[in-house]
Amino acid sequence: MVQPTQKNWNYLRNYDVETLLELYGSMCSIRRFEERVSELFKNGKIPGFVHLYLGQEAIAVGVCSVLQKDDYITSTHRGHGHVIAKGGNMDRMMAELFGKQTGCCKGKGGSMHITDMSIGMLGANGIVAGGLPIALGAAYSASRLHRTDQVTVSFFGDGATAEGAFHETCNLAALWKLPIIFVCENNQFGVGTRVSDSSPFPDLIHRVDGYGIPAVSVDGNEVLAVREAAQKAVVNARQGRGPTFIECKTWRHHGHFEGEDPKYRKASEHQAWMARDPIEYFGRMLVESGVVSADLLAMIDAEALTSIDQAVRFAEESPYPQLAEALEDTFIVHGV
Repeated sequence: MVQPTQKNWNYLRNYDVETLLELYGSMCSIRRFEERVSELFKNGKIPGFVHLYLGQEAIAVGVCSVLQKDDYITSTHRGHGHVIAKGGNMDRMMAELFGKQTGCCKGKGGSMHITDMSIGMLGANGIVAGGLPIALGAAYSASRLHRTDQVTVSFFGDGATAEGAFHETCNLAALWKLPIIFVCENNQFGVGTRVSDSSPFPDLIHRVDGYGIPAVSVDGNEVLAVREAAQKAVVNARQGRGPTFIECKTWRHHGHFEGEDPKYRKASEHQAWMARDPIEYFGRMLVESGVVSADLLAMIDAEALTSIDQAVRFAEESPYPQLAEALEDTFIVHGV
């Protein structure tokens, strides 16, 4: 397990209070959204499967906090947190999970296929490593075709690093020096398989040694550590220096999918990781360093809960898609 980063919290003075509170508020929004989704799913309000982002909030928030609105991201089956961190509308997100017409994919995507092009979110993906080639294409388009300074971030789990699509994407990204940032959310398990049972390396940054891609492993439960690593990677990408691989070591609080009993993990390790909750840690840091009061953080959390309540009301009151809409929003690629 990653040990807490030992730092003098005086380094918080490098950040303005507004930025620190935005990071905290974004993590609270993800946490409260996912807790409510868990409750709604158990009560039969949400169809299909859901894979929650609980415990990994610092990664999405730390990375997306240094991105521009027109930068791209690709996600995974565990993608709600990425959408919220990138600026997605929670009303439309919740409606999508309910399968409603007002959802960001008109109720046709659901939890594992949320997409929002207005914020550069190119889609969650139920296929392991499925988002990586999409990210490669976006980075190629921005860099080689449209000549913009946009960067692309591909979020994926530890299990994806064993897939061929991951290695193919890394090879081409390095070859063409594309502005892409690989963010591996290493929550210690690929479904129920431990990383140590599938990789000879304790640190997955070694997966990219053969491609010459700069790589760093950070504490994925410390939002500022993630943000700082992402900031350096973004600067390099915008300046044409090519891709970066960031491994964020973390822990998912629930099972692989909601309703699963994760018997494959030890109670002692779960308790140890839970004691290092990323939101509680960051909140304690802010209060004990004198940056903000505990009352202010409680108010921010309460505002997040109010927003989630509104999102649920919006979803419940929204209509379902009509049968006549079933074949709308489909397309055919000619000449393939």
